[in-house]
Amino acid sequence: QVQLVESGGGLVQAGGSLRLTCAASGNFVSINAMGWYRQAPGKTRELVATFTRGDVTNYADSVKGRFTISRDDAKNTVYLQMSGLKPEDTAVYYCYAGAYYSDIGGHDYWGQGTQVTVSS
Repeated sequence: QVQLVESGGGLVQAGGSLRLTCAASGNFVSINAMGWYRQAPGKTRELVATFTRGDVTNYADSVKGRFTISRDDAKNTVYLQMSGLKPEDTAVYYCYAGAYYSDIGGHDYWGQGTQVTVSS
């Protein structure tokens, strides 16, 4: 069981910055990926940035060079630093953790989401 709680969303002007925080708790033994997704109104949920095993990072092309995923293992916290924000970044941002269990297979855990709104 893993619990994820996001914070740090808000309203910013285009070109501004925000840092999202995901506080994680629970059993991480089976976790093999963590990161961030987002979903805009009327759109499907899309990958923003992830860590996979070996600490390999993956970024959506639309955020490369502007967003940075990081973590503090001592605090069980994952961050998403967002700079150069654009109106099209407006979405609900979700922290996630991907797990694999030998008995049931893969399972994704999701935070409650935090709203990011970028004005023009």
